[in-house]
Amino acid sequence: MLLRLFWCFFKIGLFGFGGGMGIVALIQHDVVEKNKWITDTQFTDIVAISQMTPGPIGINAATYVGYTAMANNGQCRSKAVISSLVTSGALVLPSFILMIVVSIFFMRYKDNPAVKRVLELIRLTVSGLFIATILLLCNAQTFGELHTADGGFNPQVAISIAIAVVSLYAGYVKKVSPIAVVACAGTVGWICYGWLGI
Repeated sequence: MLLRLFWCFFKIGLFGFGGGMGIVALIQHDVVEKNKWITDTQFTDIVAISQMTPGPIGINAATYVGYTAMANNGQCRSKAVISSLVTSGALVLPSFILMIVVSIFFMRYKDNPAVKRVLELIRLTVSGLFIATILLLCNAQTFGELHTADGGFNPQVAISIAIAVVSLYAGYVKKVSPIAVVACAGTVGWICYGWLGI
């Protein structure tokens, strides 16, 4: 299991262009859909926790996934902790190796037209990964089920969409601090779901 987790996150680290949010889609595909180490709900929670905790979201997610996958497999807490260290290290290792190699050659060839074209293609790939991440998180675990048990409309969906739209507007258009956006969205969510019980 540790070797499988190491290889999975090593591949993600090797092909995960665009930083943390860019590799969330890759993590979700391999960990949830392909290997079924964790559930969709667990992954959504992991992404939320990874964004709220200090540090890069990709490494945070790898740490939590490593721990949760091993715990779901029935292993003890110490093995789960070791697994979280293995997944985090595996994710970082390709970048560490590649940055050493790239730093040697980039300054020499940065003005080369072929290198510039490759960088443009990488930027397009990163944009696609960001869009894929957004679409992956637009699910029932994030926004709630569309209908209640009795067949009526679930108000949680409308509230979740409203929080998402207002957060996007505040962060992207009004340039409000991400910390303030997360704090306000969390407070509204707590009031609606925890306190009011919607």
